[in-house]
Amino acid sequence: MSRFAERVGPIRLGMVGGGQGAFIGAVHRIAARLDGQFELVAGALASTPEKARASGRELDLAEDRTYDDFAVMAAREAERPDGIEAVAIVTPNHLHYPAAREFLGRGIHVICDKPLTSTLEDAERFADAVAASDALFVLTHNYTGYPMVRQAREMVQQGALGSIRVVQVEYPQDWLTVEEPGNKQAEWRTDPQRSGVGGATGDIGTHALHLAHFVTGLEIERLSADLQSFVSGRKVDDNAHVMLRFAGGARGMLWCSQVAPGNENSLRLRVYGETGGLEWQQEQPNHLWYTPFGEPKRLISRNGAGAGAAAARMSRTPSGHPEGYLEGFANIYAEAAAAIRAHRSGAAAPADVEYPGISDGLLGVRFVDACVRSSRDDAAWVALA
Repeated sequence: MSRFAERVGPIRLGMVGGGQGAFIGAVHRIAARLDGQFELVAGALASTPEKARASGRELDLAEDRTYDDFAVMAAREAERPDGIEAVAIVTPNHLHYPAAREFLGRGIHVICDKPLTSTLEDAERFADAVAASDALFVLTHNYTGYPMVRQAREMVQQGALGSIRVVQVEYPQDWLTVEEPGNKQAEWRTDPQRSGVGGATGDIGTHALHLAHFVTGLEIERLSADLQSFVSGRKVDDNAHVMLRFAGGARGMLWCSQVAPGNENSLRLRVYGETGGLEWQQEQPNHLWYTPFGEPKRLISRNGAGAGAAAARMSRTPSGHPEGYLEGFANIYAEAAAAIRAHRSGAAAPADVEYPGISDGLLGVRFVDACVRSSRDDAAWVALA
């Protein structure tokens, strides 16, 4: 299904969080409007009334649709004949569930940043709220929107690697190598009251886990985690080494770090099976390496020779014209738009529409919980809750 399929007007979108100084809010807004599928019309953009209103003015929101409180926003927008149809939640993690609950209970679709929540208890309540609502829930694990990630998934499903044996995924960054007072993004991400008990594991480890799960389809049975807080006084982990055991016998390893100098956003996945291997790197997202056993490595490029239908459906430009982070993020919004439009008419979403949902969010929070439990017990092997 084309993301430019015939439609009647953009989907009316609200936003909770993402005001002045917020990195991820701007990314969500770009992703939402890239294909003309959404129009931002309302928001509760900040935790103080003054900043919320200033943020609303910057985004040209109507004064009566710039709210100081997300609960008030949900109630009033639900009453309006032109009220929002969907809301993007881009707050710190501890507010994801209480904000989403207000909108889901009123039948408003929710598009939520990851991880799902800051606690396992809230994650389970979140799942109950999604199950009780007629509204759709989308979690923005945006890296699964890259065309060559879809290509890798398609190749695994078609048996190009045979039975999977080994999965290696890593996500190192360096931006938290030292404490930088006044860094808004660092302040809440290293505060367990707002981010949750996992630091790097929650912020980027959940991305790495979801990427591996999405491409391979493998389910984790047990893990052994060694978490570190290398920066003095830091209350959450900033580095993690995690051994993984998958159902069916495959083995894996996940490394995530935010104290690895020289790494900007080095998400990388390697998958090895009985008959071949795949390798993908986020910083070179338009390329996928495929190696059939005993044969030379093959470079598959986005929209190039050898790329399949799954990658083509996610692509906007001809081969050789790079697509990256914003386009991949926008693909999650495009998938959400297709599902929302189908929901409007009472139909099921097209079969090829895929986006992360509540089960993916629960997996991520359970992963963080298991990592913390394992590390506290000297890296003991534990099952996910």
